[in-house]
Amino acid sequence: MSSISFSEVADLQISKYANIGAFAILIFDFSITFQDEVKWTWSRPWDITRVIFAISRYLPFIGSGLTVYAALRVSGPPPPSLAENIIHIIGIVAAEGLLVIRTWAFWQKGKRVLIGLVVYGAVTIIAAVSMNVFPNHQLISADMSTLPKQGGFESSRNAALVYAILALFECVILALTVFKKFSDYRQVKSSIITTVYGGSMFYMLCIITITVTNVIIDAVFPLGYTNMFDTLQVVIHSVLSSRIMFHLRSSHDHNYERHTSSMLMISEVIQYEQPWQLQTDERRSNASSEV
Repeated sequence: MSSISFSEVADLQISKYANIGAFAILIFDFSITFQDEVKWTWSRPWDITRVIFAISRYLPFIGSGLTVYAALRVSGPPPPSLAENIIHIIGIVAAEGLLVIRTWAFWQKGKRVLIGLVVYGAVTIIAAVSMNVFPNHQLISADMSTLPKQGGFESSRNAALVYAILALFECVILALTVFKKFSDYRQVKSSIITTVYGGSMFYMLCIITITVTNVIIDAVFPLGYTNMFDTLQVVIHSVLSSRIMFHLRSSHDHNYERHTSSMLMISEVIQYEQPWQLQTDERRSNASSEV
């Protein structure tokens, strides 16, 4: 026991509590947004967007649940961390997929933008997974842990590079949105554009913030903290990407209802004015015949 660092034990315990807290955030957000999900998604057809949404929305419950189980485990062999990593990666990829679809729609569904984002996203996934699957090849100088294997609560310093690659991809999506807004939509006044650019920009900045935070923690903090925000990373991606989708659907439907109501009002006005116009036309025709 003399070789074990008790400070690392304390750091590891804080990391476990942080992962449990992130799972609680996921459950809380699901409970307060479930009504929005029913309203804005359940009546929609099962297209690619809804499939990706379902994955990013519900798969984090499985991955986070496995992480919480590992954190609360007091005896027995450590649960396999590979399954957790795979589920976390799929959940993050699905959430990023929703952001790609949103950016593609904001760029008026251009084929070049879609192809560029898909290719760049595939390269990002391959690079990130390669560094995550082969942690023995340390690209950053690593400290040696004094504790036995902790069931996925300590990772290699390579995780900093994984999060850095992810942060770069998210910054590209953010830059594309900003560029499109100021190049094509500067003079456009639309609630949909405001929702896409305003709310989505805020959520994107939050996602980038947690990703950059993980880069810093995994690069310079003690090993016990390396996976402190691992679950929070997945939770933030799932929560905020879902909220972006809810806001887009809400804004679109509100615009549709407002347009429909205005068209009904115009038709009612036309129907109301038609008899008056007919009487005026008759009077004019009678006056002209008398002349």
